Amino acid sequence: NPFNPTTTIDLFMLESGEVQVDVYNLLGQSIQTLASGYKEMGTYKLVWDASAVASGVYFIKAHTGGVTKIQKLMLIK
Repeated sequence: NPFNPTTTIDLFMLESGEVQVDVYNLLGQSIQTLASGYKEMGTYKLVWDASAVASGVYFIKAHTGGVTKIQKLMLIK
């Protein structure tokens, strides 16, 4: 899944509720929030513009309704 410099993440909300989607670097530091707050049930497209960060491996962490999913991404400039 290498990308440069933007990528789109699909977020599937199976039920309405609070959601938090953040991007983390390899040190575990949150570097950007892509979504935060209440969302209705449905599908959302979240775009991460990584033009301001260095090439490398990053993680997208989505938390909603007691479920956490993590996806690894590779930015290649």
